[in-house]
Amino acid sequence: MAVTVRVPGLTAREAVRVVSARLRDVPGTQSVEVNAPAGLVVVRGPVEARLVLAALVAAGYPPEPLSG
Repeated sequence: MAVTVRVPGLTAREAVRVVSARLRDVPGTQSVEVNAPAGLVVVRGPVEARLVLAALVAAGYPPEPLSG
């Protein structure tokens, strides 16, 4: 399973590091992929989407809905 979210503001290495670290702490996370230029984050593993979203908000990078 994978959860993909759009996260604006990932323009600095520090932002990517903070987001990646927070998401690795979400129970069930097996891997985290951050595409900073596109503003996309993919969390793979048996994770709950609500916990991924909550971790992003707690890190100070609230996600935006994906269109489509």
